[in-house]
Amino acid sequence: MQFAYYPGCSLESTALEYDRSARSVCAALGIELHELEDWNCCGATSAHSTSRLLAEVLPARNLCIAQRMGRDVAVPCSACYSRLKKTDHLMRHDEERRREIEEIVHFTFDGSVRVYHLLDVLALKYGPKRIAERVIRPLTGLKVVCYYGCLIVRPPEVTGFERPENPMLMDELVDALGAEARQWSYKTDCCGSSQGLVNTAMARRVVDRLLSMAREAGADAVVAACPLCQAALEMRRSPEVEMPVFYFTELIGMALDLPARKEWLVKHLVDPIPLLQSLSLAG
Repeated sequence: MQFAYYPGCSLESTALEYDRSARSVCAALGIELHELEDWNCCGATSAHSTSRLLAEVLPARNLCIAQRMGRDVAVPCSACYSRLKKTDHLMRHDEERRREIEEIVHFTFDGSVRVYHLLDVLALKYGPKRIAERVIRPLTGLKVVCYYGCLIVRPPEVTGFERPENPMLMDELVDALGAEARQWSYKTDCCGSSQGLVNTAMARRVVDRLLSMAREAGADAVVAACPLCQAALEMRRSPEVEMPVFYFTELIGMALDLPARKEWLVKHLVDPIPLLQSLSLAG
């Protein structure tokens, strides 16, 4: 199983642990990730608010690179995924806009490659059953809520999500690792990251509500699949509302007993080690 890998800007800066855990987990499972050569920023979160055409051309160029590579694209960042997926959908359904984009990027879009979130790759194409067979250290006792955010599932006519209001892909992965995915009603609510700089009070209210509801659901931690969501939940909370936020790839790596797992966890703003130690999962 091979994919063109588009890490995006966050995974090369504030979310290094997501990138490293994603690469390590995929390598351990035999999934080959080939990073796009000379990839560019997808335009999130600002391009679409300044120029429609720029917001389409930036991800289109990355799709062009993947097309030349002849591989479907795996995208770990939900914001990047949204931009690439929407542009891919646009060029498949709007011939006039596609030609406009092609003229600028200097390539002909043939629709031969598909865009997948990394969660799709691991949960659908590889599957929780196969991952469960590879588990060495079950995450017994760890209670989490799975937080998908708003960009993986929406709009469903673009993403193709069958259950956009109650997705279960991450929940099934978590259960396969031996942890317990608690059910809650906020798994696809927005994290407020777009308001983090312009309206910090609103962002904090959004994050505090999410974390409070996670605690009310009986969770000890949150599992995310987006660097913007993970950062918002750890950075924008009130001091008294504290909860570790893992990337789903980190939990898989822990359950597979990958040696590099400790290096990922020390990069978190909310230290997850005390929780893991209390469950004898930190070794």
